[in-house]
Amino acid sequence: MKYLNLRLPYFSILAFLFILFTATSFAQDTGGIKGTVQTSDNKPAEGVSVTLKGLNKTTIADNNGVFTIKNVADGSFTLVVTLVGYNDVVQNVTVTAGETATVNINLSLSNNELNQVVVLSNKSAFKTNRVSSSLRLQSPIIEIPQNIQIVTGKLIQDQQINNMLEGVTRNVSGATRVEHWDNYANITMRGSQVAAFRNGMNVSTSWGPLTEDMSMVERIEFVKGPAGFMLANGNPSGFYNVVTKKPSGRNKGEASLSLGSFGMYRGTVDFDGKLTKNGKLLYRFNAMGEKKDSYRDFDFNDRYTFAPVLKYLVTDKTSVTLEYTQQFSKVNAIGSNYVYAKNGYEELSRSFTTSEKELDPTRMLERNLLGIVEHKINDKWKLTAQGSYLNYKQEGMSLWPSGFDDTNAAILKRAGNNWDILGKIYVGQAYVNGQFQTGVVPHKILSGIDMSDKTYYHDWSQSFVLPDLDIYNPVHGIPASPTFDRSKDIKDRGVKYQNNYKGFYAQDELGFLDNSLRLTLAGRYTILKAGDVYSGSSKNEKFTPRIGLSYSINKNTTAYFVRDESFTENYGSDWLGKSFSPQTGTNLELGFKRDWMNGKWNSTIAAYQITTNNVLTLDAEHSTPAKQFSRESGQQKVKGFEVDIRGEIFKNFDVVANYAFTEGKTTKDTDPNMVGNQIAGTTRHILNTWLNYKVDNGLLNGFGVSLGYQYQIKRAPWYISPDNTGTLPDYFRVDGGLSYQIKKVSVNLIVNNILNKYLYSGGYYSYSKMYYWQAEAGTNLRLSVAYKF
Repeated sequence: MKYLNLRLPYFSILAFLFILFTATSFAQDTGGIKGTVQTSDNKPAEGVSVTLKGLNKTTIADNNGVFTIKNVADGSFTLVVTLVGYNDVVQNVTVTAGETATVNINLSLSNNELNQVVVLSNKSAFKTNRVSSSLRLQSPIIEIPQNIQIVTGKLIQDQQINNMLEGVTRNVSGATRVEHWDNYANITMRGSQVAAFRNGMNVSTSWGPLTEDMSMVERIEFVKGPAGFMLANGNPSGFYNVVTKKPSGRNKGEASLSLGSFGMYRGTVDFDGKLTKNGKLLYRFNAMGEKKDSYRDFDFNDRYTFAPVLKYLVTDKTSVTLEYTQQFSKVNAIGSNYVYAKNGYEELSRSFTTSEKELDPTRMLERNLLGIVEHKINDKWKLTAQGSYLNYKQEGMSLWPSGFDDTNAAILKRAGNNWDILGKIYVGQAYVNGQFQTGVVPHKILSGIDMSDKTYYHDWSQSFVLPDLDIYNPVHGIPASPTFDRSKDIKDRGVKYQNNYKGFYAQDELGFLDNSLRLTLAGRYTILKAGDVYSGSSKNEKFTPRIGLSYSINKNTTAYFVRDESFTENYGSDWLGKSFSPQTGTNLELGFKRDWMNGKWNSTIAAYQITTNNVLTLDAEHSTPAKQFSRESGQQKVKGFEVDIRGEIFKNFDVVANYAFTEGKTTKDTDPNMVGNQIAGTTRHILNTWLNYKVDNGLLNGFGVSLGYQYQIKRAPWYISPDNTGTLPDYFRVDGGLSYQIKKVSVNLIVNNILNKYLYSGGYYSYSKMYYWQAEAGTNLRLSVAYKF
């Protein structure tokens, strides 16, 4: 068969297996292991991974460093304890039926202590207590006065998420993926598109970056609202930070093969270890190759990624990391994933396309070089400097129709143009983290500088026309693909966009009442510049203060308040060619965080209000069907409430659940009819849940089952026209899976859109008077087999 597909009573099967797995976990009279893990400074080692070698039994130490492993048969076993930055501990333990063996473990610092560019999310946990060092903060998440949600490597693997376009947002309250060209992640949260960061550096552009493949990703950190500690160079709604895999200092590896619906074949490898006997030169190498067709006619996406990393421990206080990533994607014409109709949504099948088999493919190549130097000045101060160069090239075409025939609503007039891109992003950062004390008041200091220059050339100057298409009875086939004149360098034929900024930031977190009360006082000074033939030349600067308050009611419960501001570029220019002034935003937020079962799972509740000024709005007076312009006079206000829950609720039962209420309205606009409307791309209510249960004893030892849903209510279209402001239908999707692990081999089957719903997002384009939308795939599956060595 060309495609894999599945037509089974999924709910019945998954529910039966879930009950069966649960029942088998109480089948034997066994013993257990209980212990405490401390670091070299005699502090609890929270988040430590504790594994019984050779068995499918792994647990995570709680906030006191305490762990328990139950249902262990009689015999002698090897206990393996791992924590990033510390030497692994291997200890033998004997278990007797009906008794609990007790062990106490102390971890010693390894010579890879500086190998903490990222505090690795534990591979057996859906939650983590620490942010990566690329977020620059020294405190555990529960003490940070900001809503930060982390999608761990384990969760990415469990849900078989292959790139940023696939289900990442279901794990974070209020986050949704909004329409785009199907190659760039465009994620909305708290009323607007969030900025894209990679390893702590802003790589956002108007059409990018290229969506990251998960084969090279360790974790994804979602930060809600402005974030001064990231030099505030993100949208007022927040940002997501993709943290790539770095060397761990352990010799290990993993390989996987996957196949799935629509002719998907995918392979990955991950090698991690030491290149020298003394452990000073470390490496990490990740590679991926994927070939995939589509549920849409003529559509495909062939990709590859490779990411080598070297890390050299110069001394026990200084390290240097060099990372190179390369991503390539070859697709059908960009825009072929849109569906169009004159009378409304859902008129056409998922397989509909305006593209043709004969069209030349569009190729995208992204190369990114990252260098990091870390120096531990002493036990309390650390200096980090890092620089990044990203080069992006695209050559191909995009499709967008000119509209429907005036006399026949079934006839779509197809058109398109070339779309070539050359983009270069330079980022340089240096910052210092430190601690000192004045009397009884401790201080945590963060100070740094952030500089970036982004230059992009886009060439879409050469248009073409395809034969008209009857959308209800489409007939495809063209003699040949359109050709374009690329004899000139893109710098000579393309439109240039250029923006750069410099930011200076200083923060002091003061502790009172034995550090139970923490006050954050900070500020950023930002200089924004634009200078290109399209946007003209401009320079803007602003000081943005930040204040945060965090109070620990007890060691597991914290309440917080934060007020922060954003100051970001508005790309492009008005109809006169004048550059837009920057966008400013202010966030007020109250929150409540709690670790339950002493850290096994946690919850975050947050209420916020964001006011964004200088929002670009449609300039209806000067826009035409061929060319649209914007004004900069808009204002938006967003109020919301969020709940996030993640972690091990019961033994072997992990949950990720979240809810978000978002009320986003336009409060100022050049068109009075738009005032009071729901902000484009927002959703009033979003609910997500993902459940995972794994059996670690009995006949079904190693089996697991997952089940989850996404539910969105009162969705605003991507684009709101003055003559069409209605909402989209509610969205409900169910996914689930089965997994099995035996020793070093794991098998994972995921079924997406189990109910085979026709799911889509879209909008109404007023100039062409047509509805356009993107439909998701129907029921589809993925089967992955992985081997660890």
